[in-house]
Amino acid sequence: MAIDFKEIPSPCFVLEEELLRKNLELIDSVQQAAGCQIILALKGFSMYSAFPIVKEYLSGATASSLNEVKLINDFMGYQSHTYMPAYLDNEFEEIMQRSSHITFNSLSQWERFQGRVEAYKAANPDKTLSCGIRVNPQYSEVATDMYNPCVPGSRLGVTRDKLPDELPAGIDGIHFHTLCENGSDTLERTLAALEKRFGDLLHQAKWLNMGGGHLMTREGYDISKLIKLVSTIKEKYNLEVILEPGSAIAWRTGILYTTVLDVLDSQGIDVAILDTSFAAHMPDTLEMPYKPAIRGAHQEPVAGKPTYRLGGMTCLAGDYMGDYSFDKPLEIGDKIIFEDMIHYTMVKTTTFNGVNLPSIGIWKTDQEFRLVRSYGYESFKDRLS
Repeated sequence: MAIDFKEIPSPCFVLEEELLRKNLELIDSVQQAAGCQIILALKGFSMYSAFPIVKEYLSGATASSLNEVKLINDFMGYQSHTYMPAYLDNEFEEIMQRSSHITFNSLSQWERFQGRVEAYKAANPDKTLSCGIRVNPQYSEVATDMYNPCVPGSRLGVTRDKLPDELPAGIDGIHFHTLCENGSDTLERTLAALEKRFGDLLHQAKWLNMGGGHLMTREGYDISKLIKLVSTIKEKYNLEVILEPGSAIAWRTGILYTTVLDVLDSQGIDVAILDTSFAAHMPDTLEMPYKPAIRGAHQEPVAGKPTYRLGGMTCLAGDYMGDYSFDKPLEIGDKIIFEDMIHYTMVKTTTFNGVNLPSIGIWKTDQEFRLVRSYGYESFKDRLS
């Protein structure tokens, strides 16, 4: 769909509704075929102005903080699937009130809050609240340690040697999350490791949450294998299966629209400074790290073509993304469009240096642009004291 950029401020995250619906239609077809529940993970996509669209296809969402839980309640109308590495005493009552599922990261966390869960259930017999334990199958194919929950010393999940032969009373489910934008072949090997260590406990569970990282909307992903894997484990252990992808839902559904503010020579290297920041507005590109695609540009320098090192507008020396080649020289005022900037980008933005956050908008299916939010001084000030 052709976007009329004359209507769009710079910088701006632009979600394309048609692309989001295309992803959601595919995801819905998977959950229908596999007989599982696929829910939205807010840590990857918290654009609540788009939640009415997501709700047309998905029946749940998962949170990792009380604020995310509230966003799910307020803008999706769902009770949350909630997991936190550790719960705060002063928040736990509200989390129980607002959640349908609560996963505990350790046995000590479960033992700490078990009495409160039992008392809450007794006082609210009509409220459905199911508890689970996160496990560490000690198998992951995630290459970046920052995103690998199975590295030695990981604080995420319980290893098999720490669990008894029977699930603790009050624990209904098992949760694992060891994938990160992986394929169904990786899931297949992960499930083999999970069954080897936790198969006896799976027979006792009512549900299995396979976490996120299932990049089923990526071109080439083996959907049929995913459906078969989910269906097989569901039938084998007679339990409900839940998946909570983060990236897959908003994968390639939108852009970050930016403008060239200055072009300069730096010791023989041409540099273009943009009205955005890689460190503040795209931190995931530096953490993962990965080099985002730019529409109409070459990802790597091409001999003979105008080549620029793209930098952000903060004073951080490392606020740059590397070198790209273009078919013609860049000039002040030129527009730079970063592809696939909706998932794991907006959720991580900061106002470092007092730099304004990019605006947020939706390019609707009727080919109209809707500006959802713009930011200014108040947004910066409210994060400080």
